[in-house]
Amino acid sequence: MKVEAKYYERKDNYIECQVCPHYCKIQPDKLGICRARRNEDGKLWAIDYGETTSIALDPIEKKPLYHFYPGTQILSISCNSCNMRCPFCQNWEISQVDVKTEYISPEMLIRMFHGHPSVGVAYTYTEPLMWFEYLLEVTKLIRQEGGKNVLVTNGLINEKPLMELLPFIDAMNIDLKSIDANIYRKVLTGDLDTVKQTIEISHKHCHIEITHLIVTGLNDKDEQIEQLIDYVACVDKNIPLHFSRYYPNYKYTKAPTNIKILEYAFEKGKEKLNHVYLGNVPSEEGSNTNCPKCGNLLIERLYYRALIKGLKDSQCARCGEKINIIV
Repeated sequence: MKVEAKYYERKDNYIECQVCPHYCKIQPDKLGICRARRNEDGKLWAIDYGETTSIALDPIEKKPLYHFYPGTQILSISCNSCNMRCPFCQNWEISQVDVKTEYISPEMLIRMFHGHPSVGVAYTYTEPLMWFEYLLEVTKLIRQEGGKNVLVTNGLINEKPLMELLPFIDAMNIDLKSIDANIYRKVLTGDLDTVKQTIEISHKHCHIEITHLIVTGLNDKDEQIEQLIDYVACVDKNIPLHFSRYYPNYKYTKAPTNIKILEYAFEKGKEKLNHVYLGNVPSEEGSNTNCPKCGNLLIERLYYRALIKGLKDSQCARCGEKINIIV
């Protein structure tokens, strides 16, 4: 299904899309970089509206969100598009190439939400922001039906469309892939400043957590890791930061991230941030949530299972410290 896209401008012989910082200049009968917008008959069409590649019921911790309704499950769906070109993408089969999709209408999504033990809907796996017109519709409906809306995103969206969407978003996990603008531009086909803008704006409107995949030979130097930690701490030391281990995928064949580098990132992160986690590796210390004031164990995790132990109404049950957790 297709609907007319938002945020575009007609030029002399092309259409300029204005949803993300690529500002794609789309010629007649051509697509933008995301493959989700097409210039037809002098209008820009969102051709991916409701077209879904994957549907699953996931633990909220899989997003990963460790501080947003821990221990719950969330209905998760994805589109067939992305506006970045990460050469190590773990979901490239549904984000970087065209695959068969199934149309899920807003009404059908509501029925699916009610048919599962779900806290809400997560728009995930690929790049949900390229589903912009669909998101505007379904997030309002899910909110009206008592559900929560979660975005798992690369954060590459312009400020105006972001601000239109944010009133209906409850939580985001934003993938901060590097703190180096050159890596974003030359390797990932993205823009660091835009992602930082999304982090800083979204933090003021909804719950956010940040994931950083440490990729062998790309962003695994000590100084790169330290600069990223410093940036997150400057935004808010209470933002949960997830360091994740890279494994060879798509166009990247380099060895998996050295465990010692992940351990270094974890220890350095704890020096300046209150909540740091490790992903894609078994780690009891890197999975549990502890009170930053007294060290009390608040949430114990085993893979995607979460057991609330020392938390009471978003406070440490031992010392009363207010914790950045929504329960």
